[in-house]
Amino acid sequence: MKAAIIGASGYLGAELLRLLASHPDLDVVAAQAEASAGATIAELFPSLGGPYAGLVATPTDPAALAGCDVVFVAVPSGRSQAIVPQLTGTVPLVVDLGADFRLRDAAAYERWYGFVHTAPELLGRAVYGLPELHRAELVGASLIAAPGCYVTAAALCLAPLVAAGLVEPGGLIVDAASGTSGAGRQPSATTHHATVNENFVAYGLLDHRHSPEMAQAIGAEVLFTPHLAPMTRGILATCYARPTHAISTEELLGALGDVYAGEPFVEVVAHSPSTRETYASNVAKLTARSDARTRHVVVLGAIDNLTKGGAGQAIQAANVALGLSETAGLPRVAVMP
Repeated sequence: MKAAIIGASGYLGAELLRLLASHPDLDVVAAQAEASAGATIAELFPSLGGPYAGLVATPTDPAALAGCDVVFVAVPSGRSQAIVPQLTGTVPLVVDLGADFRLRDAAAYERWYGFVHTAPELLGRAVYGLPELHRAELVGASLIAAPGCYVTAAALCLAPLVAAGLVEPGGLIVDAASGTSGAGRQPSATTHHATVNENFVAYGLLDHRHSPEMAQAIGAEVLFTPHLAPMTRGILATCYARPTHAISTEELLGALGDVYAGEPFVEVVAHSPSTRETYASNVAKLTARSDARTRHVVVLGAIDNLTKGGAGQAIQAANVALGLSETAGLPRVAVMP
C-alpha cells in the first residue's frame, strides 16, 4: 500500500518515516514539508538517508496525494483542519496526528486552542485512534484522530478503572512529565537546552489544551498538570483517584491485567516503570497501587511520547483500519541503554 506524510520535517514526521521504513505493507511514496520543500530526507534527517535515498520533501499539496492508500498528517494543531477536508474522499484513510479532530465539541477548540473550527462536519466522522480502547470503531475507519501523547498515557491508566466503576469519576488528578521532543522541532525560549538542562518545571497550569481531550478519553473530570523534564523522549504519568470501595493493590493490578490481557503494546507490571523502559518502542508500561491510609489509588504509566504517544500509535491505528497486522512495523522492545 502507498503511504504519504504531510509534515515530514517535524519530529513526528521523522518518527513516522523511521517506523514506516520497516513496515512490511506500507511504502512511503511522498513526503511533504512546506518549510523544507526541496530538501532530501537524508539532508533533513541523515539517520533516515538509507531507506529514503532520493526521496525529496515537496510543498504541501493534498491533491498530489490522490492514489495513496493512507496519508499521515503531522502538522501543528490548527493547521490540519484545512488539509484533512481536501484528503477525505480522495484518500481511503487519513490519520491526523494533531488535535484538530480529537474533540467532539467544535466550540471547545475556540476555548482551549484559540481557533474557530472550520470543518466541524468531520468531527463526528473521526475515530479516536487509541486501539486498546477503540479497536472495534477503528476497523474500516476513513478518518482517524490520533490521541495526544499525555492523553494516551493517562487514558490507558485510568479509563478502564473508571469504566469498571473501580474509581470515582470525579476529582481525578494527572501529573505527567514529558521530554522536550513533545514541544516539536521548532526551538523556543522554554525548550532551549540552556533552559531545560538541569531543570524541571510545571506549565499549562489549570488550562493545558490536553485537558478536555483527557476528560473525554477517560470519561471523567480531570485536573491535569504537565511538566517538562530534561530528557529528549518519554512521558511518565502519575494518576490519582478515589476508589469506590476498598480495593487492594493486587486487585488493581489484576483488573488492569485483565483489561490488557493479550494486548501487544501494553504491559502491566509490578514495579514502578520508567520512561527508559519504553524508549523508542510502541509499548506502554503500567502499574498501580492502592493506599488505604489516604484512600487513594495511584496508577502510573510510562510511554515514549513520539512512538506510542504519537507516530507509533498512529501507525497502529492505521494498521487496524486497513485490515493489516496491528503490530506491523512497530517495535515492542525499547532501546537500552
